[in-house]
Amino acid sequence: MIDFTILPLFFTAIFFLAISPGPDLVLISTYSSTKGFKAGLMISTGVFCAGILQTLLVAFGLGQLMQSIPMFANAIKILGALYLSYLGVKMLFSWYRNNLKCGQAKADENVTNFSLMNKGFLNNLLNPKALLFFSLFLPQFTTGTGLLSVQILILGFMLSCFALLVNSIFSITFSKFGKLVGNRLNLGRHLDGLLGFIFIGLATRLATSK
Repeated sequence: MIDFTILPLFFTAIFFLAISPGPDLVLISTYSSTKGFKAGLMISTGVFCAGILQTLLVAFGLGQLMQSIPMFANAIKILGALYLSYLGVKMLFSWYRNNLKCGQAKADENVTNFSLMNKGFLNNLLNPKALLFFSLFLPQFTTGTGLLSVQILILGFMLSCFALLVNSIFSITFSKFGKLVGNRLNLGRHLDGLLGFIFIGLATRLATSK
């Protein structure tokens, strides 16, 4: 059973976790400031779904497997870096083509709610550090009574819900900031180029991290 006396410490820890800069926050802030609150919310929802899946994986032992077999974690890291690089190059080509045609409309057509959720989901899930963090962090707040897996599921669900709330607030904040600044700087036509460089930067960061 969850020890309710440790929940204040738990929520304090995950608050600072949620507001710390990272790949998820980069995606949320960029899409929110350039495409609006809804885009940031969809990214946040994808991150939430990844958090729920990671909780399930940790509860059933995959986190311990990654700790005991580093090669497995490295394989996920390489896959994640390749995926982010693919997205980055694809967006840079899209930016180049659309600027040659002087048309912004086509750059916006293919951005669906599902594709935004998928970006947030895969960006979080394909980072092995996130799963390792879940496997190291959540057990610290469990007790010796009751099933460990059930406690991890409850704590992971609370963490993911809290992160979704914080990310939604970030989405609102950055969308308002984007409207204020974007209209003055006319960033809309360069959105794909900006995101392309960001994705390639995230891929490089992930590939070179230890």
